[in-house]
Amino acid sequence: MSRSRRLSLGAVILVVNALQWVIAEAVTAAAWNDPPYSYARNYISDLGVPDCGARFQGREICSPAHTLMDASFALQGILFAAGVVLLASLIEGRARRVVTVLGVTHGVAFVLVGIFHGSAEGPKYNLVIHVGAAIAGILCANTVVIVAGRLRSLGLARPYRVFSVTVGVLGLLSELGVAISTGTAGAFERGGIYSWLLWSAVTGTLLLAGRLPRPAVLENVPV
Repeated sequence: MSRSRRLSLGAVILVVNALQWVIAEAVTAAAWNDPPYSYARNYISDLGVPDCGARFQGREICSPAHTLMDASFALQGILFAAGVVLLASLIEGRARRVVTVLGVTHGVAFVLVGIFHGSAEGPKYNLVIHVGAAIAGILCANTVVIVAGRLRSLGLARPYRVFSVTVGVLGLLSELGVAISTGTAGAFERGGIYSWLLWSAVTGTLLLAGRLPRPAVLENVPV
């Protein structure tokens, strides 16, 4: 596969990934109606818990469409990793290896997030793996976004680089706010996840629209 085709495929994958997550989350949240699901209070992980009627950290959990959200978690990890690896062909040297490792690690982590649900019910290792994998995945994805904005050698426009760094940093900072209040934990958690989903959608769209440098433009750009 040519470099140009890898970039186009990577761009499509990133856009599709962002869309599938948002749609799966909205559908799963809509199926949760007793009590109503709260985007501000409930964690995204609550949508993947199969134990209807369970209580966890003061939240009553009942997600009838939990299978859809768990599948979306795992699919997101696979698609994001694939998209990042394909787009890493723009980069040379150590930075390329770093971005590739971060993307693949994120992918493995979110596959685990989808397999091991975030419930206090069942074996304790279930929740431990879920939380640990989620933290690793969030850190890796937001770091990829920040790195993408700091690679000046790619000749990317300054607004895009500022956007990438800002979104990635805000994503990491947002995760720190999860513990501020149980009433806003879900909102802060989403800040740390929607950050890389937004970046994926924007980056993929700009690449497909020809607004980011393509291989022919980058041939003589030093890395």
